[in-house]
Amino acid sequence: MAQDGSASTRGSHDEAAKLPNVHAQADLGGDVPGDIPGDLAVLRQATLAWRATVLAKSEAKMPPRKARFTTWSDAEVADVRTPADVPLDYTRDLGMPGEYPFTRGVQPTMYRSRLWTMRMFAGFGTPEQTNERFKFLLAQGQTGLSTAFDFPTLMGYDSDSPRSLGEVGMCGVAVDTLRDMEVLFDGIPLDKVTTSMTINGPAIVLLCFYIALADKRGIPRTAIGGTVQNDCLKEFIAQHAWLVPPRPAMRVVTDMIEFCSKEVPRWNTVSISGYHIREAGATAAQELAFTLADGVAYVESCVARGMDVDDFAPRLSFFFDVHNDFFEEIAKFRAARRLWARLMKERFGAKKAESMKLRTHAQTAGVSLTAQQPYNNVVRVALQALAGVLGGTQSLHTNSLDETYALPTEDSVMIALRTQQIVAEESGVANTIDPLGGAWFIEELTTKLEEEALATIKRIDAMGGMVCAIEKGYPQREIAASAYHFQRQLETGERVMVGVNKYVSDEATSGGIPLLRIDEEVQKLQVRNLAAVKSGRDAAAVTAALAAVGEAARSGANLMPPIIAAAKLYATQQEVCDVLREAFGTYTDPAEF
Repeated sequence: MAQDGSASTRGSHDEAAKLPNVHAQADLGGDVPGDIPGDLAVLRQATLAWRATVLAKSEAKMPPRKARFTTWSDAEVADVRTPADVPLDYTRDLGMPGEYPFTRGVQPTMYRSRLWTMRMFAGFGTPEQTNERFKFLLAQGQTGLSTAFDFPTLMGYDSDSPRSLGEVGMCGVAVDTLRDMEVLFDGIPLDKVTTSMTINGPAIVLLCFYIALADKRGIPRTAIGGTVQNDCLKEFIAQHAWLVPPRPAMRVVTDMIEFCSKEVPRWNTVSISGYHIREAGATAAQELAFTLADGVAYVESCVARGMDVDDFAPRLSFFFDVHNDFFEEIAKFRAARRLWARLMKERFGAKKAESMKLRTHAQTAGVSLTAQQPYNNVVRVALQALAGVLGGTQSLHTNSLDETYALPTEDSVMIALRTQQIVAEESGVANTIDPLGGAWFIEELTTKLEEEALATIKRIDAMGGMVCAIEKGYPQREIAASAYHFQRQLETGERVMVGVNKYVSDEATSGGIPLLRIDEEVQKLQVRNLAAVKSGRDAAAVTAALAAVGEAARSGANLMPPIIAAAKLYATQQEVCDVLREAFGTYTDPAEF
C-alpha cells in the first residue's frame, strides 16, 4: 500500500450496478403514481376528490397558516398521506426488527430487552476533575462514558505548547500522556464500562494510550470495549480539526481498523459521524448522504488493504445528530439503517448480518440551543431525545440547557440525564419496537431521504469517491449553501426559533443561570504535571520509540504497535503527532465559495 494511503481511493467507482435498488416514490404533488394496485388507485382518487371538495371548502373558510409547509431541512410536507402514496414492499423495504434491511431496528428486541446506553459527553479541566465527573455520572445511573477533550488535545498539541495558551481544559479534558489517561480512568473498570472518546486527527494516539493503560492494568485487550470517533473525512468536511492531509489520514484510520479487528475486537475503531456535518448546516438528507459516503470510503480503504468486509464491518459505528424536526429525524435514522444495509450487502458483498447493521450513537442538536431564554432548551432537548429513541438509536447524549454559554454544570447535566430516564421509564415509548413504523408520513419521509442520499452518493462516486470529492470541495460547498439558505429563512422569519425571532422577551439573555467556570490555574497545573512526567521518563528510550513511529509511517507498516510502545514510555501525544506531521505533511483548508 502507498505510504500516503492512496490505495483507499483507487479502483473503479463505476458502481451503478452495485448501488441499492431503491424503488421509485410518489412525489408530493398529488399525481396518481403508475403501476399501483387497483384498490390503492381507488384510494388515491378518493384522496384527490377529498382535496377538491371537503378540504377545499374547509380551507376557503380557514386558510392554511402559511403558504409552504416544510421540514426543518426545507423539504415539502403534504397535508395527508395514505397507503397509495407509499408503495412499500414490506419484506424488502421494512422487514422485521433485527432482520435485513433493519429499517425497524438492528435488534429483534430493541428496548424491550435493554434500553439505549445513556452516554453523557463529559470532560473539562484536568484529568482529576473529569474523573470526578465520570464517577458522578455513573453514580446517577449513566451506563457508559463519553470523553470530551480540550482543543489542544483535539489538534494534537500538548498543554505546554505555545499554541495551547488559554485553551487547556477549557472545552474538554487535557490529555498529554499515558499518565493523564491513568488519572482520567482511575477507579473505573475498563473491562466493565464502555468508553467513547471524541477525538479524530490524533485518535490513534489516544486509543494507544487507552490500550497501554489496559495492558498496564493486566486487562486483556479482548475485554475492553468502546468507541473512538476517528472519522477523519468529516473533519475536512465540517469540523476542521485534522492532523494530516486526507489521503494519509485515511491510511492512519485503516491501520487502526486493521489492528483492532485482530487485537481489540470489541472496540469500534471509527464512529462515522454525521453530527458535525449537520451542525455545520447540512440538511437531514445531506447529513445522511455524506456520512454514508464517508463510510463507503472507509470500507473501500480496508478492502483495498486486503481485509474481508465481514472481518471489520461489524465494528463500524455511526454518530448522528437529532435536530428539531421530529418526524424528519425519526425517518432519517430509519433511512440510514436501510441504505447502509443495502450498500453493505449489494455493493460490498457482506454476508454477515452484523456487517449490514448500522449501529449508531445520537446526540441532540447543539446548534438548536439558544442563548436567549435558555430554559427553552430543556424542551428542545426532550423532543429531540424522544425522536432519537423513536428513531432507534443505540446510545444517546442529551445536551444541557447552558451549553450555549459554557460547559455544563452538574445540575444542568443532571436535568439532561433525567430527560433520558423519564423518556425511558415514564413515556412508554420503549415498550414496543419502531412504534411509528407503518405511519404513511414516516414511511414516505424515510424513502425520500434514502433516495436523496443515494443520489448524492452516486454523484460522489462519479467524482472518484469521497476523498476526491473533498479535494474538489463538493461537500463543503453543498453544506455552506444549505447553511446560508437556513440562515436567510431565520432572518426573514420564514423559519421560527422561539425566543430568537418570535416570542422574544426583554429579560437578560442568560436568565441568570449559573455557569461553570474553568480556572486558569488548570493550565499551570497541567503544564507542571507534564514537566514532571517528562523529567521522570527514559528520554533515550522515548527518542528511539518515536523514531520507530516515523519509520512505520514511512514504510507503510501498521502504526499501532510502535505508538503503543511509545505510549508506554510516556511519549506525549504531541511528540507522536509531530512525527506523523513530519512524515505525512500538513493540510491547509482551501477557500470554497
